[in-house]
Amino acid sequence: MRRLMLLLLGLLLLQQGRCFEFVIDGEWEEEWSEIRDHQERHKRAILTSEEQEDFEAIRGEDITVKSYKVESRITSRFSHTTVRSSVVNSGSNSQSIGFNVQIPKRAFITNFTMNVNGIIFVGSVKEKMVARNLYAQARARGKAAGIVRANSQDMETFKTEVHVPPGSNIEFELHYQEMMTRRLGSYEHSLYLQPGRLVPQFQVDVYIYEPKGISLVETVNTLGEQFAELIQVTQSKDKAHIVFKPNIQQQRKCDNCTGTAIDGVFLIKYDVTRDSNAGELQVSDGHFVHFFAPSKLSPLSKNIVFVIDVSGSMWGVKMKQTVAAMQAILDDLSIDDYFSIIDFNHNVRCWSEELVAGSSIQVSDAKRYIQNIKPNGGTNINEALMRAVQMLVRASNQGLIDPRSVSMIILVSDGDPTVGEIKLSTIQKNVKRVMREEFSLFSLGIGFDVDYDFLERIAMENRGMAQRIYANHDAAEQLRTFYSQVSSPLLRRIAIQFPEDTVSDVTQNSFDKYFSGSELVVAGKVLPSETNTLTSFTTASAARMDITLETEGDFTELDTELAKQQHSFTGFARQMWAYITVKQLISERSLAPTAAKKRKITQRIMALAVEHQFVTPLTALLVESEDASERLLADSPRDPKHGCCSGIGGGGGGGGGSLPMNVVYEPPPWVQMTTSAPPGEAREGPKEYVLPQKVTIVDNDPHFIIHLPRTNMDVCFNIDSTPGDILNLVSDSGTGLVVNGRLIGSKQAHKSKLKTYFGSISVYYQPNGVSVTVNTDSVAMTDGRSNHSFTWGATADITQDGVRISIVKNSHVTITINNDTQVMVLLHRVWKKHPINVDFLGVYIPNDNPYSPLVHGLIGQFSREPEVSVYDMHQGVDPLKKEATMMVKGNKLHVTRGWQKDYRRDKRRGSSVYCWFIHNSGKGFIDGHYTNYIVPNLNSFLPTL
Repeated sequence: MRRLMLLLLGLLLLQQGRCFEFVIDGEWEEEWSEIRDHQERHKRAILTSEEQEDFEAIRGEDITVKSYKVESRITSRFSHTTVRSSVVNSGSNSQSIGFNVQIPKRAFITNFTMNVNGIIFVGSVKEKMVARNLYAQARARGKAAGIVRANSQDMETFKTEVHVPPGSNIEFELHYQEMMTRRLGSYEHSLYLQPGRLVPQFQVDVYIYEPKGISLVETVNTLGEQFAELIQVTQSKDKAHIVFKPNIQQQRKCDNCTGTAIDGVFLIKYDVTRDSNAGELQVSDGHFVHFFAPSKLSPLSKNIVFVIDVSGSMWGVKMKQTVAAMQAILDDLSIDDYFSIIDFNHNVRCWSEELVAGSSIQVSDAKRYIQNIKPNGGTNINEALMRAVQMLVRASNQGLIDPRSVSMIILVSDGDPTVGEIKLSTIQKNVKRVMREEFSLFSLGIGFDVDYDFLERIAMENRGMAQRIYANHDAAEQLRTFYSQVSSPLLRRIAIQFPEDTVSDVTQNSFDKYFSGSELVVAGKVLPSETNTLTSFTTASAARMDITLETEGDFTELDTELAKQQHSFTGFARQMWAYITVKQLISERSLAPTAAKKRKITQRIMALAVEHQFVTPLTALLVESEDASERLLADSPRDPKHGCCSGIGGGGGGGGGSLPMNVVYEPPPWVQMTTSAPPGEAREGPKEYVLPQKVTIVDNDPHFIIHLPRTNMDVCFNIDSTPGDILNLVSDSGTGLVVNGRLIGSKQAHKSKLKTYFGSISVYYQPNGVSVTVNTDSVAMTDGRSNHSFTWGATADITQDGVRISIVKNSHVTITINNDTQVMVLLHRVWKKHPINVDFLGVYIPNDNPYSPLVHGLIGQFSREPEVSVYDMHQGVDPLKKEATMMVKGNKLHVTRGWQKDYRRDKRRGSSVYCWFIHNSGKGFIDGHYTNYIVPNLNSFLPTL
């Protein structure tokens, strides 16, 4: 690898009798080669001392920093940050003044401008070779200087210096953009504030706008207790403003100190409001972004093989921290999880040759084994990984692995291989060859002497991700935090798709896994359409169930809102699409199998980066004066510790893999694959089950409408029970089906009467132990082991063990059992501030549901249609309602002709159903008294009447 040391100390410019020059002291390298050698470890290790270097945003003696201001605008998880500083050389001599900014490694610098005594330097992103050629021309004329970007831990430092005479004024301004990644339930935005001196005008402003709403905003104060009260947060439903503006006195370390106490990370955590598990589809500026972060789903069980490096280099703090982390990680395993441990140096040992259940006995034994490890010897990574894969393959072949579980290998290592197969490319090929499609590899690199680039490549290529663990006092916490991010997988085989001919240039839209607390993000361009909405379909596999979710995004609604927001980032969708695409292409480039493929990807990256002004490993920021006579160059550095091309998080935090993958299962037939489907007409969405025109209905307060098919007659009655009572509607011990409903009351009595409604409807299918509970705010499904919950906010289709749930957004849900038994529950929404009424549910059940002869219940008993005759019809007290006598079940009943409502087609006004009304809560028409149908819980069968 070729490196050029630039020590440029000579650029002189005349400006109103004053001269200044740019200074650089650092490394600049050509586009790095793929060739590696054993000296690389030494080069990586050298950098550890650089990490300890004191950092100051503004460097120089006898200077006055007039202002230092940071502003971030975050719109829909995408941030644009600007750092500005104004400095004066207040000394009596010429001197170098430095401007340094630490930015997250995931961010892309988009511009840098500088005003030096009236000479304005403006930046523009160009292909690296173009920028270097222009820079070389200026250098040949003695009119060029460099800007260094160095690396440190999770950060990258942008550095520039300018040598100026006394009295000079310099203004610096740096811009960078970053997509917020959701981890463990929140997004984090970090700003590194280390001015190094007192600043008269010091201010930080962070503006957040989330169209769906902000559910959480908090600041994590790492700057010191004296600043706790100075961080102000203003929040509304969808906006937040965080401001930090200490005056000079408040910045001091002590009352009489001349040094600043501001030295640390200004950290903001926030999360957004989610009204459904289907995700959030935003359309803006001709682009779309789909955010998918479901919750309230039971985690999938896990099969984990921990592969731990115990070579001699792990001796000391590394091993101590690894052991401490493993103690906590093993405690997190459940009895449904299976695991084993492989430790390796020059040899490979297994704590258990087979996967074992995560019982307390096994966990205790594993913890003792870990505790007794003594690091020594070399590093045989290849054999250790081969043994781990073999262990998972053997368990799978023996049928020990639940096909819906998640199988993963977690590798913890601090060095390069020194024993066995030591060629990294061969190890990479070996792992790829033996890994199955359903296995994932996660790599954790401890310390600075590890080839992180290699660990990252083998993880990305095998549906996992990598993370560096810094070998210091909190390494154990870093390991535990990483494990927390992958310890709760909720979904597998996720595909987010769109109807054909509606979108183009879609980023990765299939993901191997979704982990709790993370987020999957898909972006693309919107094609012209006659409609004003974009629809997405998400399919996934959860614990024992398959899920299909549908959501929509309006073409113009968000742009209209963004135009109203003073501090929103209006181009966020376009930039986010480019950001994700470039990140994924960089990952794809690092895994390119041929030079031709790599060149093709390189061209795409450069074109996108130049168009969207991103400084990437393949582009550079050329900063030049207005007349282009003086130039500076900012290159994106290669991080020997981190690798050139970090691809993690390109399309979804915790997604497991950053490259597009083939969907290895069949999506529902109505989903049209966007990128690979054959041409043809777009298909329709999910086929909704349509109930017959005549059904048995329970709606309103609650009105029962029993349809008798043989006589084509409808009979009605009300149940006047008490809020909290659970009424049995269908109880069939022969088929194992139960339908129950819990009553709720209105907010207050009306005309001395408290109305009751159904607030919950439960459908329980005993043979499979599946229970579906429909509430006014959610639809929950449980099988005794797993619990899943869905809101009314999206159309969804869920299938498990012969039970299918079809939710139509904010309308109704149909529960279908074994393709022949149906129950539809209708949602009634009322004005939230209504003084009396409440949200409630209606129940619609077909008469041809196949029940056994044992069926009963307020509705179930009428599957055996009774003989009914109506006679002596005459005018009633109400001239609009005739009266008559009904003979049924040996009872002579006084009935009234009236009407009730079927709300299936018109939830507001309903369709009139004319029926004979039975008074006194159905007395004489139903078997026994209505109180006989009150059961203790929502899954209770009705006792024999």
